[in-house]
Amino acid sequence: MHSTKIPRKYVDWVLRRRGRMEIFERLDLARTALLVIDMQNGFLIPGYSTLEVPGLSAIVPNITRLARPCREHDVPVVWTQQTYTEEWRSWFRNFASPEMRDRIVADTAVGAHGFEIHESLDVAPSDLRVVKRRSSAFTPGASDLHERLQDAGRDTLIITGTLSNVCCEATARDAMLMNYDTVFVSDANGARSDEEHVATLVNMLQFFADVRTTDEVARLVETSAAPTPTPTPA
Repeated sequence: MHSTKIPRKYVDWVLRRRGRMEIFERLDLARTALLVIDMQNGFLIPGYSTLEVPGLSAIVPNITRLARPCREHDVPVVWTQQTYTEEWRSWFRNFASPEMRDRIVADTAVGAHGFEIHESLDVAPSDLRVVKRRSSAFTPGASDLHERLQDAGRDTLIITGTLSNVCCEATARDAMLMNYDTVFVSDANGARSDEEHVATLVNMLQFFADVRTTDEVARLVETSAAPTPTPTPA
């Protein structure tokens, strides 16, 4: 499991700017969705693909722990699955060798074993699946996630998955810019190193999301599901 400790200087900066670490005291669960990004065989199976994220299986129990109360309270669970194709020209030309590109494209082709969600994940028949073709699920043309969320009346996201500093961060950034309220789960996202993961948490905390642990988000969901206490008359 990654370190989730954010350096004190960033915590102090956030406290000076907004006065508190946490953003949300409650979530409107009727407007919330849990987003699980790219927990696919290619990223999870040791030695299977160049996409492997070592140690990623450590976050699986935390994702499962969040999915269950979300389903209990009618919060949809949405699973994205990344596919790389030649059509994404800027990535295809610039960020991998020809041999590496061919392997990544093959491993993430729709229907390939590497494309499928890993068997350790608790995927329910009622959950939604979204194929995405860019790091951010909200990039125009990358997926139909935004349209499906809007159709369902959802404008609040709980974000988990991999890679923290690539698809998870890109999606969270775009979500906030598109007026989604966003919660980024510090110990239910995974990257290839602590340094990359913590750097993302610093960015999320300062500018894009409410950064919480799995325990904190699970409590937030349960608290939000409970009736709002009626003030006692003076």
